[in-house]
Amino acid sequence: MTSVLITGCSSGIGLETALAFARRGDRVHACVRNRDTAEQLLGRARAEDLTLDVPLLDVTDDTSVTAAVTAVQDRHGPIDVLVNNAGVDRTGPVETMPLDQARTLMETNLWGPLRMARAVLPQMRARGGGVIVNVSSLAGRTFAVPHGGFYAASKAALGALSEALYAEVQPFGIRVVCLEPGSFASAIQRAPAPGTAGQASGTGPYAADHAWLARFLARVAEGAADCAEAAEAVVAAVDDPGTALHTTVGKDAEAALKFLAGVPYEQWLPSFLDQAQSLAGPRPAPPAGDR
Repeated sequence: MTSVLITGCSSGIGLETALAFARRGDRVHACVRNRDTAEQLLGRARAEDLTLDVPLLDVTDDTSVTAAVTAVQDRHGPIDVLVNNAGVDRTGPVETMPLDQARTLMETNLWGPLRMARAVLPQMRARGGGVIVNVSSLAGRTFAVPHGGFYAASKAALGALSEALYAEVQPFGIRVVCLEPGSFASAIQRAPAPGTAGQASGTGPYAADHAWLARFLARVAEGAADCAEAAEAVVAAVDDPGTALHTTVGKDAEAALKFLAGVPYEQWLPSFLDQAQSLAGPRPAPPAGDR
């Protein structure tokens, strides 16, 4: 029986991935940050008569990561597969986005997967095998959109870390996959509006532009794909030793990479702004006093 540990399982891709592995009869450790957020996962599992272990784990906390991974290994044995799915999104201008929010992005989206990998790698190396799947984003492979710089930076950094890790652990029989989904209907796609909890302030010289981008992203999220599709891609990546290190998921992701091949940012940006304006209306001009 394969032992699979997945972070960020309270909703979205993590939840669907946990259920997908459980349906196969794998031993699934579906981690959540706090017990209150696990009800949807547990309800879905009960409805399908699936067995799940649901450890508490906060990927931003060294002690939490060590304690959770150690407890899983002590009770159930070695972890064969690690799926680093936990992630957050915050939008905001490079100049004015609160640094604590920017740090939260990096702590969760980059340092979180690093903490988890370091926690499981010693026993994977000792056994000469294992798979680590880092759930990144198309944003880590394409151009950064306005107000999305910190999120894109966290995912691009995760891609670079995955490349180095891939080369370093390959001699030990360990595989690394950096999965890069496009637009999926996850909680991360339903981010709060600017000025609300979890988002950058709705005031200042970029406020109108930030709100305009939020309207565009909300429209894009309306057509997002089902997270079960991304979960299937995670399972397939674990099963197939030939899976490429960088693997995109979703038709929009594949189309975007093809479109951007050889296209400079200066040429791409006008086409992106045209698309955004077609969904969110004209881009607002900066306040006269802040130009």
